[in-house]
Amino acid sequence: MNDLPEQAGSAADFGLTLQRPLMLFALLIPVMFGVWIWTRQGRRIALPFDHGQGPDRRFLQTLITLSETLVPALFCVAIIIISIPLATGSPVNQRKLSNIEFCVDCSGSMTARFGEGDRYDASMAAINEFLGYREGDAFGLTFFATDVVRWCPLTRDSSAFRCAIPFMKPDAQRAIGGGTMIGRALQYCKKVLREQEDGDRMIILVSDGMSGDLRNGNDIEIGKQLMQDGVVVYGIHIGGGEIPAEIVNLTTTTGGEAFVSGDPEGLKSVFRRIDQMEPAEVEFVGIEYVEYFEPFCWLGLVIIGVWTLSAFGLRYTPW
Repeated sequence: MNDLPEQAGSAADFGLTLQRPLMLFALLIPVMFGVWIWTRQGRRIALPFDHGQGPDRRFLQTLITLSETLVPALFCVAIIIISIPLATGSPVNQRKLSNIEFCVDCSGSMTARFGEGDRYDASMAAINEFLGYREGDAFGLTFFATDVVRWCPLTRDSSAFRCAIPFMKPDAQRAIGGGTMIGRALQYCKKVLREQEDGDRMIILVSDGMSGDLRNGNDIEIGKQLMQDGVVVYGIHIGGGEIPAEIVNLTTTTGGEAFVSGDPEGLKSVFRRIDQMEPAEVEFVGIEYVEYFEPFCWLGLVIIGVWTLSAFGLRYTPW
């Protein structure tokens, strides 16, 4: 569970339940013992002056019987404590899961100068910063050029992303070609997100070029397919210049938006804007129960104290 709520103030405020309700059957033993204390007839001893006139001591006898009843009453309190009383605490809310697939261009043009590094380095740095304020979501990482590589499956462990940076640099590998096939990459990411039954679905596309497989109306067609599967696409055109019209058409069709970034700081601000446009939602998951021993512990201490005091002056003697 999440953080525990504050201690329940009173039983009237929250209501009580028991974690081990079957333990209440054990109450039959002290209850039967208490009934026996009040109904037993074994105290009387016949003495020569029994038939004489004596003071009425019924009140004293009642006090003595009450003091003897404190022992089974203490057992009742102990049984309730062992049953673990629970009080209704605060409502439990948790962050609604968002499945975010990063689709990062690894073509040769991503090695172009961008700030102090290249476009690929700036993209991965901005993604790592984005992970910091989206804690609780599930992230996946897909690289593409001519072909597509799923580098990291959807997971809440963001450390895998940081480990991916030195291995998929465009100038260090050519296994996936050097072109830019955005349509193929998005179709692959859609397939990955469709496997997720829970949570929202989002693709963040980072690329610096145009893709031939989005022409001739394919941008609208792929956008409609993504929208039907509940996938929203945000596109980031890195490197400045105008955003390709096909990218704008595709993202708006899914309910997303396309952005352009001409420098590393601008790229990070785009990711922050995406975070604001897709705020984390909180959903109610239930009511949390907290252990509620305090009133029963106090009741037990009071019974022990009264029973101890009664032992000094309330005892049965036949003479």
